[in-house]
Amino acid sequence: MELKSRLLRAATARPGVLLAVRPGATRERLFVEAELVRRGWPCAAGPASANLLVCVGEATTAEDDWAERLWLGIPAPKARVTASAVERAVEALDRGRADLLSGAHQHHVGRHEQTDGDLHRGHHEHQESPDPAPESGRHTHDDHNSHGSEHTNGSSAGAHQHGAHEGHASHEGHNGHAAHGMHGDHDMGVVAGLPMAARADDRDGLRLDRLHVPLGPVLADWPAGLVLRLELQGDVVQQAAVERIAAPITARPPFWNEPWLRASAGERVARGDAARRLCAAHLDSLGRFLAVAGWDDAAAEARHVRDRALAGVAATELTSSVVPLIRRIRRSRTLRWLTAGLGVLPSEHAHHLGVTGPALVADGDVHGRVLVWLDQIERSAGDCDAPGTLGAADVTGPRGRTDGANLPSQALLDVLPGLLEGAEFACARLIVASLDPDLDEFTWAAPPVRGPADD
Repeated sequence: MELKSRLLRAATARPGVLLAVRPGATRERLFVEAELVRRGWPCAAGPASANLLVCVGEATTAEDDWAERLWLGIPAPKARVTASAVERAVEALDRGRADLLSGAHQHHVGRHEQTDGDLHRGHHEHQESPDPAPESGRHTHDDHNSHGSEHTNGSSAGAHQHGAHEGHASHEGHNGHAAHGMHGDHDMGVVAGLPMAARADDRDGLRLDRLHVPLGPVLADWPAGLVLRLELQGDVVQQAAVERIAAPITARPPFWNEPWLRASAGERVARGDAARRLCAAHLDSLGRFLAVAGWDDAAAEARHVRDRALAGVAATELTSSVVPLIRRIRRSRTLRWLTAGLGVLPSEHAHHLGVTGPALVADGDVHGRVLVWLDQIERSAGDCDAPGTLGAADVTGPRGRTDGANLPSQALLDVLPGLLEGAEFACARLIVASLDPDLDEFTWAAPPVRGPADD
């Protein structure tokens, strides 16, 4: 009884929050993230280190399976709430803490979790995705070869060198990632209740295990609703397939594209407001990327400046916060070493596949795409108080043109498999983060175009 009381007190003092963000809920995610920082509640990397599950956005029946897997993977004491709207987010977090203290949700523990409690305690890290999946693509070469040993928090040795050689913070910050073993959907039979891997020839003619590893849809610093199904041999991605989880269709425009979509619909949108949204969008992507790369203090700073941009601080004040961050990132030799040569996307190929945003402008690798973000962040920060309104020709949002036949993020999803195939598994999440597709775009039902007969 005393141990249970101590666990409850520890859990309710600063609950470890696992955010399960649904597509279409970017506005709510940003509010919840800022509220968690204000409260000092840490974000958990996965179910293993969480005791409060916060589902962000509107639910659909199609997602019940993966959301329930997350819940089953969280060890007691635990609680779960839904923040379906910004107006109800604070109340939801307060209720989650109260439920955690009272143990209100403990009776929802299912029979499978009760009878297989030891199994869940050993493998609950893998419950974040529709199938057992790693929490993060950030593995070292030796960790991946061990298949089940504890993994480090960095994307590769470079992520650790980033912390050691450049004075960056440890990986226990806002979105630090927990260690985990690696298991996937294996192809062969079952031994002692565990699936076995098949073998196939790799590029060097060796017979290596062929592992099927899904990533997503819920990972820290991961595009909400994205599922990647990777086929691995050794440390190398042989094939990659992209899936999206079901999400409710809404009449609300996707948050990051909203200014340009409203302008296209004939509304008056201040040019400064669009620049502010563009700046915040790239800072959000930058923060996720830096967190995946293992540079947690710079990631936290990017998020802090993002929130200031959205809060409406003056352009001069925003620029004074942006410039030191940008200078620091540009000067990082470790980040350049870690990302140079990864996920090379020539502009000709990008154009052929319909890419129209920063990935097209970058005409190169992961590091090049980050540099384009930095350029656009600095420029848009200075334009946040610019006069005038967006015109009909202003259609380029953070991920690309919003007036094309395809959504900007659809093109980013289309290029992902080709960029991932042949890459080391440790680099997969860096490649994804450098594109940062926005699956909110798929949840918007554009209003019908009005013609002269409608007036």
